[in-house]
Amino acid sequence: MKQRRIQAAFMRGGTSNAIVFRQGDLPEDRALWDKIFLAAMGTPDPNGRQLNGMGGGISSLSKVCVVGPPTHPDADIDYTFAQIGVQKETVGYAANCGNMSAAMGPFAIDEGILSADGTKAMVRIHNTNTKKIIHAHFEMDDGVAAVDGDYELRGVSGTGSPVRLEFRDPGGAATGRLLPTGNTLDELDVPGLGRIEVSMVDAGNPVVFVEASTLGVEGTELPADIDADAELMAKLEAIRTHGAVRMGLAKTPEEALTVVPFVGFIAPAKDASTISGEPNPAADGDVTARILSSGNTHRALPLTCSICTTVASRIEGTLVHRHARPTDNPKDDLNIMQPSGIITVASNVYMKGNEWHAEYGATYRTQRRLFDGFVYMPASRVPELTPDGKVAA
Repeated sequence: MKQRRIQAAFMRGGTSNAIVFRQGDLPEDRALWDKIFLAAMGTPDPNGRQLNGMGGGISSLSKVCVVGPPTHPDADIDYTFAQIGVQKETVGYAANCGNMSAAMGPFAIDEGILSADGTKAMVRIHNTNTKKIIHAHFEMDDGVAAVDGDYELRGVSGTGSPVRLEFRDPGGAATGRLLPTGNTLDELDVPGLGRIEVSMVDAGNPVVFVEASTLGVEGTELPADIDADAELMAKLEAIRTHGAVRMGLAKTPEEALTVVPFVGFIAPAKDASTISGEPNPAADGDVTARILSSGNTHRALPLTCSICTTVASRIEGTLVHRHARPTDNPKDDLNIMQPSGIITVASNVYMKGNEWHAEYGATYRTQRRLFDGFVYMPASRVPELTPDGKVAA
Protein backbone atom coordinates (compact mmCIF):
# COMPACT_ATOMS: atom_id res chain seq x y z
CA MET A 1 0.00 0.00 0.00
CA LYS A 2 1.37 3.42 -0.93
CA GLN A 3 2.27 6.12 1.59
CA ARG A 4 0.31 9.25 2.50
CA ARG A 5 2.01 12.63 2.55
CA ILE A 6 1.26 16.04 4.06
CA GLN A 7 3.14 19.28 3.51
CA ALA A 8 5.16 20.30 6.57
CA ALA A 9 8.35 21.89 7.83
CA PHE A 10 10.86 20.47 10.27
CA MET A 11 12.12 23.16 12.63
CA ARG A 12 14.29 23.72 15.65
CA GLY A 13 12.89 26.00 18.29
CA GLY A 14 15.23 26.59 21.23
CA THR A 15 16.43 23.18 22.38
CA SER A 16 13.62 21.21 20.74
CA ASN A 17 12.77 19.92 17.27
CA ALA A 18 9.28 19.52 15.82
CA ILE A 19 7.30 18.86 12.68
CA VAL A 20 5.30 22.05 11.97
CA PHE A 21 2.04 21.83 10.01
CA ARG A 22 -0.21 24.53 8.68
CA GLN A 23 -3.65 23.85 10.14
CA GLY A 24 -5.24 24.01 6.70
CA ASP A 25 -3.14 21.05 5.55
CA LEU A 26 -4.58 18.79 8.26
CA PRO A 27 -8.04 17.21 8.37
CA GLU A 28 -10.83 19.39 9.69
CA ASP A 29 -11.72 16.51 12.04
CA ARG A 30 -9.14 16.85 14.82
CA ALA A 31 -9.91 13.35 16.01
CA LEU A 32 -7.77 12.23 13.05
CA TRP A 33 -4.74 14.30 14.02
CA ASP A 34 -3.42 11.80 16.56
CA LYS A 35 -3.03 9.02 14.00
CA ILE A 36 -1.17 11.37 11.65
CA PHE A 37 1.16 12.68 14.34
CA LEU A 38 1.98 9.22 15.70
CA ALA A 39 2.72 7.84 12.23
CA ALA A 40 4.83 10.85 11.28
CA MET A 41 6.93 10.55 14.43
CA GLY A 42 7.37 6.77 14.33
CA THR A 43 5.51 6.12 17.57
CA PRO A 44 5.13 3.73 19.31
CA ASP A 45 8.66 2.32 19.21
CA PRO A 46 9.52 -0.26 21.89
CA ASN A 47 13.18 0.32 21.03
CA GLY A 48 12.85 3.99 22.02
CA ARG A 49 14.52 5.34 18.87
CA GLN A 50 11.68 6.28 16.46
CA LEU A 51 13.81 5.23 13.49
CA ASN A 52 10.67 4.67 11.41
CA GLY A 53 9.64 8.30 11.73
CA MET A 54 10.84 11.83 12.38
CA GLY A 55 11.21 11.54 16.15
CA GLY A 56 14.57 11.59 17.90
CA GLY A 57 13.96 9.10 20.71
CA ILE A 58 13.53 11.60 23.57
CA SER A 59 10.68 13.89 24.54
CA SER A 60 12.35 17.12 23.34
CA LEU A 61 12.71 15.61 19.84
CA SER A 62 9.23 14.09 19.56
CA LYS A 63 6.95 17.06 19.01
CA VAL A 64 4.38 18.44 16.59
CA CYS A 65 3.19 22.03 16.16
CA VAL A 66 0.20 23.31 14.22
CA VAL A 67 -0.15 26.94 13.12
CA GLY A 68 -3.51 28.33 12.11
CA PRO A 69 -5.65 31.48 12.01
CA PRO A 70 -6.18 33.23 15.35
CA THR A 71 -9.16 32.49 17.54
CA HIS A 72 -8.16 35.08 20.16
CA PRO A 73 -8.70 38.82 19.61
CA ASP A 74 -5.20 39.66 20.91
CA ALA A 75 -3.36 37.19 18.67
CA ASP A 76 -2.05 37.03 15.11
CA ILE A 77 -1.90 33.22 14.94
CA ASP A 78 -3.04 30.15 16.84
CA TYR A 79 -0.40 27.62 17.84
CA THR A 80 -1.31 24.13 19.01
CA PHE A 81 1.36 21.88 20.49
CA ALA A 82 1.33 18.09 20.65
CA GLN A 83 3.79 16.07 22.75
CA ILE A 84 4.24 12.69 21.11
CA GLY A 85 5.26 9.66 23.12
CA VAL A 86 8.29 7.63 22.13
CA GLN A 87 7.74 4.08 23.30
CA LYS A 88 4.07 4.55 24.17
CA GLU A 89 1.31 5.52 21.75
CA THR A 90 0.42 8.83 23.39
CA VAL A 91 -0.37 12.31 22.11
CA GLY A 92 -0.56 15.04 24.75
CA TYR A 93 -2.20 18.44 24.33
CA ALA A 94 -2.24 19.46 28.00
CA ALA A 95 0.93 21.59 27.92
CA ASN A 96 2.74 24.11 25.76
CA CYS A 97 6.30 23.82 24.48
CA GLY A 98 8.04 27.10 25.19
CA ASN A 99 11.06 26.21 23.08
CA MET A 100 9.03 25.54 19.95
CA SER A 101 7.12 28.77 20.64
CA ALA A 102 10.26 30.54 19.39
CA ALA A 103 9.76 29.08 15.91
CA MET A 104 6.06 29.87 15.51
CA GLY A 105 6.36 33.58 14.66
CA PRO A 106 9.17 33.02 12.13
CA PHE A 107 7.21 30.11 10.60
CA ALA A 108 4.14 32.33 10.14
CA ILE A 109 6.21 35.06 8.46
CA ASP A 110 8.23 32.71 6.24
CA GLU A 111 5.10 30.82 5.16
CA GLY A 112 3.37 34.04 4.15
CA ILE A 113 0.65 33.63 6.78
CA LEU A 114 1.68 37.03 8.10
CA SER A 115 3.74 39.85 6.61
CA ALA A 116 6.26 42.15 8.25
CA ASP A 117 7.92 45.30 6.99
CA GLY A 118 11.29 46.60 8.08
CA THR A 119 14.04 44.98 10.10
CA LYS A 120 12.02 43.78 13.10
CA ALA A 121 8.84 41.78 13.63
CA MET A 122 6.52 41.06 16.53
CA VAL A 123 4.03 38.20 16.34
CA ARG A 124 1.33 37.66 18.94
CA ILE A 125 0.88 33.94 19.44
CA HIS A 126 -2.16 32.32 21.01
CA ASN A 127 -1.17 28.97 22.48
CA THR A 128 -4.37 26.95 22.34
CA ASN A 129 -3.11 24.39 24.88
CA THR A 130 -2.82 26.90 27.71
CA LYS A 131 -5.05 29.69 26.33
CA LYS A 132 -2.13 32.07 26.92
CA ILE A 133 -0.62 34.82 24.74
CA ILE A 134 3.08 34.91 23.82
CA HIS A 135 4.78 37.89 22.19
CA ALA A 136 7.66 36.90 19.90
CA HIS A 137 10.10 39.67 18.89
CA PHE A 138 12.73 38.88 16.24
CA GLU A 139 14.90 40.39 13.52
CA MET A 140 14.01 40.24 9.84
CA ASP A 141 16.42 39.54 6.98
CA ASP A 142 15.23 40.60 3.52
CA GLY A 143 11.60 39.72 4.16
CA VAL A 144 12.10 36.53 6.15
CA ALA A 145 12.91 35.80 9.78
CA ALA A 146 16.61 36.22 10.51
CA VAL A 147 18.60 33.10 11.39
CA ASP A 148 22.24 34.19 11.54
CA GLY A 149 23.35 36.06 14.65
CA ASP A 150 25.76 36.04 17.54
CA TYR A 151 23.39 34.82 20.30
CA GLU A 152 24.59 31.57 21.88
CA LEU A 153 21.88 29.36 23.35
CA ARG A 154 23.23 26.79 25.78
CA GLY A 155 22.45 23.29 24.58
CA VAL A 156 22.52 24.27 20.88
CA SER A 157 25.74 24.29 18.87
CA GLY A 158 26.70 27.50 17.10
CA THR A 159 24.97 30.87 17.34
CA GLY A 160 21.82 32.42 15.91
CA SER A 161 19.54 35.41 15.77
CA PRO A 162 17.70 35.80 19.10
CA VAL A 163 13.94 35.59 19.51
CA ARG A 164 12.67 37.39 22.60
CA LEU A 165 9.67 35.55 24.02
CA GLU A 166 7.36 37.23 26.49
CA PHE A 167 4.86 34.89 28.11
CA ARG A 168 2.09 37.24 29.15
CA ASP A 169 0.16 36.48 32.35
CA PRO A 170 1.66 32.95 32.55
CA GLY A 171 -0.02 31.98 35.82
CA GLY A 172 -2.60 29.20 35.78
CA ALA A 173 -1.69 27.81 32.35
CA ALA A 174 -3.10 24.36 33.18
CA THR A 175 -4.89 24.71 36.52
CA GLY A 176 -6.24 28.25 36.35
CA ARG A 177 -4.17 29.40 39.36
CA LEU A 178 -0.55 30.43 39.79
CA LEU A 179 -0.51 28.49 43.08
CA PRO A 180 -2.94 25.64 42.38
CA THR A 181 -3.40 24.73 46.05
CA GLY A 182 -3.26 28.32 47.26
CA ASN A 183 -0.05 27.46 49.16
CA THR A 184 3.59 28.21 48.52
CA LEU A 185 4.53 25.01 50.34
CA ASP A 186 2.65 21.71 50.61
CA GLU A 187 3.28 18.24 51.95
CA LEU A 188 2.70 15.11 49.90
CA ASP A 189 2.48 11.61 51.33
CA VAL A 190 4.45 9.65 48.73
CA PRO A 191 5.00 5.87 48.93
CA GLY A 192 8.66 5.12 49.58
CA LEU A 193 9.38 8.68 50.70
CA GLY A 194 6.76 9.43 53.36
CA ARG A 195 5.65 13.00 53.90
CA ILE A 196 7.78 15.41 51.90
CA GLU A 197 7.76 19.14 51.19
CA VAL A 198 6.94 20.33 47.68
CA SER A 199 6.06 23.59 45.98
CA MET A 200 3.50 23.36 43.18
CA VAL A 201 3.51 26.31 40.81
CA ASP A 202 1.70 26.76 37.49
CA ALA A 203 3.34 29.44 35.33
CA GLY A 204 3.81 28.62 31.65
CA ASN A 205 3.37 24.97 32.63
CA PRO A 206 2.69 23.36 36.02
CA VAL A 207 5.70 22.01 37.91
CA VAL A 208 6.03 20.09 41.18
CA PHE A 209 9.29 21.23 42.79
CA VAL A 210 11.11 19.13 45.39
CA GLU A 211 14.45 19.69 47.10
CA ALA A 212 17.32 17.61 45.76
CA SER A 213 18.27 16.72 49.32
CA THR A 214 14.84 15.11 49.83
CA LEU A 215 15.78 12.65 47.09
CA GLY A 216 19.29 12.06 48.44
CA VAL A 217 20.98 13.73 45.45
CA GLU A 218 23.13 16.84 44.98
CA GLY A 219 21.05 18.45 42.24
CA THR A 220 24.00 18.65 39.84
CA GLU A 221 23.55 15.15 38.41
CA LEU A 222 23.53 14.88 34.61
CA PRO A 223 20.45 13.65 32.71
CA ALA A 224 21.93 10.31 31.62
CA ASP A 225 22.80 9.46 35.23
CA ILE A 226 19.34 10.47 36.48
CA ASP A 227 17.58 8.47 33.76
CA ALA A 228 19.72 5.42 34.55
CA ASP A 229 18.82 5.51 38.26
CA ALA A 230 15.61 3.48 38.29
CA GLU A 231 14.96 4.08 41.99
CA LEU A 232 15.34 7.85 41.65
CA MET A 233 13.15 7.96 38.54
CA ALA A 234 10.45 5.97 40.34
CA LYS A 235 10.51 8.42 43.26
CA LEU A 236 10.22 11.41 40.93
CA GLU A 237 7.33 9.84 39.02
CA ALA A 238 5.53 9.11 42.29
CA ILE A 239 6.00 12.74 43.38
CA ARG A 240 4.77 13.96 40.01
CA THR A 241 1.62 11.83 39.97
CA HIS A 242 0.70 12.57 43.58
CA GLY A 243 1.28 16.25 42.87
CA ALA A 244 -1.05 15.99 39.87
CA VAL A 245 -3.85 14.91 42.19
CA ARG A 246 -3.21 17.73 44.66
CA MET A 247 -3.10 20.26 41.80
CA GLY A 248 -6.45 19.05 40.49
CA LEU A 249 -4.99 17.66 37.27
CA ALA A 250 -5.96 14.05 38.01
CA LYS A 251 -8.35 12.20 40.31
CA THR A 252 -5.82 9.50 41.17
CA PRO A 253 -2.04 9.15 40.70
CA GLU A 254 -2.69 6.40 38.15
CA GLU A 255 -4.74 8.79 36.01
CA ALA A 256 -2.06 11.49 35.84
CA LEU A 257 -1.11 12.42 32.28
CA THR A 258 2.43 11.66 31.14
CA VAL A 259 3.22 15.30 30.36
CA VAL A 260 1.72 17.48 33.10
CA PRO A 261 2.61 18.32 35.68
CA PHE A 262 6.36 18.36 35.13
CA VAL A 263 8.52 17.47 38.11
CA GLY A 264 11.80 19.10 39.06
CA PHE A 265 14.35 19.11 41.84
CA ILE A 266 16.04 22.21 43.17
CA ALA A 267 19.32 23.03 44.92
CA PRO A 268 21.40 26.14 45.55
CA ALA A 269 23.89 27.23 42.91
CA LYS A 270 26.75 24.70 42.96
CA ASP A 271 29.89 24.02 40.99
CA ALA A 272 29.00 21.47 38.31
CA SER A 273 29.77 20.24 34.81
CA THR A 274 27.56 20.54 31.75
CA ILE A 275 26.65 17.63 29.48
CA SER A 276 29.46 18.78 27.16
CA GLY A 277 31.97 18.51 30.01
CA GLU A 278 32.47 22.25 30.43
CA PRO A 279 32.67 23.72 33.94
CA ASN A 280 29.52 25.39 35.26
CA PRO A 281 30.75 27.43 38.24
CA ALA A 282 28.38 28.31 41.08
CA ALA A 283 29.43 31.97 40.86
CA ASP A 284 27.66 32.25 37.48
CA GLY A 285 24.30 30.93 38.69
CA ASP A 286 21.51 31.73 41.11
CA VAL A 287 19.85 28.32 41.55
CA THR A 288 20.29 24.73 40.30
CA ALA A 289 17.41 22.89 38.62
CA ARG A 290 16.63 19.61 36.87
CA ILE A 291 13.27 19.02 35.13
CA LEU A 292 11.67 15.77 33.97
CA SER A 293 8.71 14.94 31.74
CA SER A 294 7.47 11.92 29.80
CA GLY A 295 9.97 9.71 31.61
CA ASN A 296 13.06 11.71 30.58
CA THR A 297 15.34 14.24 32.23
CA HIS A 298 15.62 17.27 29.99
CA ARG A 299 19.10 18.00 28.64
CA ALA A 300 18.15 21.66 28.68
CA LEU A 301 15.34 23.01 30.83
CA PRO A 302 12.08 23.37 28.90
CA LEU A 303 11.43 27.06 28.37
CA THR A 304 8.02 27.05 30.03
CA CYS A 305 9.52 25.25 33.04
CA SER A 306 12.32 27.83 33.14
CA ILE A 307 9.62 30.50 33.28
CA CYS A 308 7.89 28.58 36.07
CA THR A 309 11.17 28.19 37.99
CA THR A 310 11.89 31.91 37.72
CA VAL A 311 8.39 32.91 38.80
CA ALA A 312 8.57 30.46 41.72
CA SER A 313 11.91 31.92 42.79
CA ARG A 314 10.22 35.31 43.31
CA ILE A 315 7.36 33.91 45.42
CA GLU A 316 8.36 34.01 49.07
CA GLY A 317 7.91 30.68 50.80
CA THR A 318 8.46 28.33 47.86
CA LEU A 319 11.31 25.83 47.77
CA VAL A 320 12.75 27.61 44.75
CA HIS A 321 12.77 30.91 46.63
CA ARG A 322 14.40 29.12 49.58
CA HIS A 323 17.38 28.05 47.46
CA ALA A 324 17.69 30.90 44.95
CA ARG A 325 20.35 33.56 45.50
CA PRO A 326 18.65 36.52 47.23
CA THR A 327 18.04 39.74 45.29
CA ASP A 328 16.68 43.16 46.24
CA ASN A 329 15.01 43.56 42.83
CA PRO A 330 12.46 40.86 41.90
CA LYS A 331 12.75 41.91 38.23
CA ASP A 332 16.43 40.89 38.15
CA ASP A 333 17.37 38.08 35.77
CA LEU A 334 17.52 34.62 37.29
CA ASN A 335 20.46 32.52 36.08
CA ILE A 336 19.35 28.89 36.30
CA MET A 337 22.10 26.26 36.37
CA GLN A 338 20.88 23.36 34.23
CA PRO A 339 22.52 20.43 32.41
CA SER A 340 23.43 22.45 29.31
CA GLY A 341 24.80 25.44 31.23
CA ILE A 342 23.07 28.66 32.26
CA ILE A 343 19.64 29.81 31.12
CA THR A 344 18.73 33.40 31.97
CA VAL A 345 15.07 34.31 32.52
CA ALA A 346 13.32 37.45 33.75
CA SER A 347 9.89 37.83 35.33
CA ASN A 348 7.72 40.30 37.17
CA VAL A 349 5.89 38.78 40.13
CA TYR A 350 4.00 40.78 42.75
CA MET A 351 1.36 40.57 45.44
CA LYS A 352 -2.12 41.79 44.48
CA GLY A 353 -4.40 41.74 47.47
CA ASN A 354 -3.63 38.47 49.20
CA GLU A 355 -2.51 36.57 46.10
CA TRP A 356 0.67 36.34 44.06
CA HIS A 357 0.45 37.34 40.39
CA ALA A 358 2.91 36.93 37.51
CA GLU A 359 2.77 39.71 34.91
CA TYR A 360 5.20 38.04 32.50
CA GLY A 361 8.15 35.73 32.07
CA ALA A 362 10.66 36.54 29.34
CA THR A 363 13.76 35.01 27.83
CA TYR A 364 15.62 34.52 24.55
CA ARG A 365 15.76 31.52 22.21
CA THR A 366 17.00 30.89 18.67
CA GLN A 367 15.23 29.03 15.88
CA ARG A 368 15.89 27.63 12.44
CA ARG A 369 13.95 25.91 9.69
CA LEU A 370 15.83 22.69 8.96
CA PHE A 371 13.91 21.49 5.94
CA ASP A 372 10.45 21.55 4.38
CA GLY A 373 8.42 19.58 1.88
CA PHE A 374 6.29 16.56 2.70
CA VAL A 375 6.26 14.18 5.64
CA TYR A 376 5.40 10.62 4.60
CA MET A 377 3.38 8.11 6.60
CA PRO A 378 2.41 4.48 5.97
CA ALA A 379 -1.03 4.41 4.38
CA SER A 380 -2.06 1.63 6.73
CA ARG A 381 -1.77 4.01 9.68
CA VAL A 382 -3.48 7.18 8.46
CA PRO A 383 -6.64 8.03 6.50
CA GLU A 384 -6.49 8.92 2.83
CA LEU A 385 -6.49 12.70 2.43
CA THR A 386 -7.46 14.95 -0.46
CA PRO A 387 -5.03 17.72 -1.55
CA ASP A 388 -6.89 20.24 0.64
CA GLY A 389 -6.35 18.13 3.78
CA LYS A 390 -9.80 16.56 3.95
CA VAL A 391 -10.45 12.86 4.39
CA ALA A 392 -11.04 11.26 1.02
CA ALA A 393 -14.49 9.85 0.39
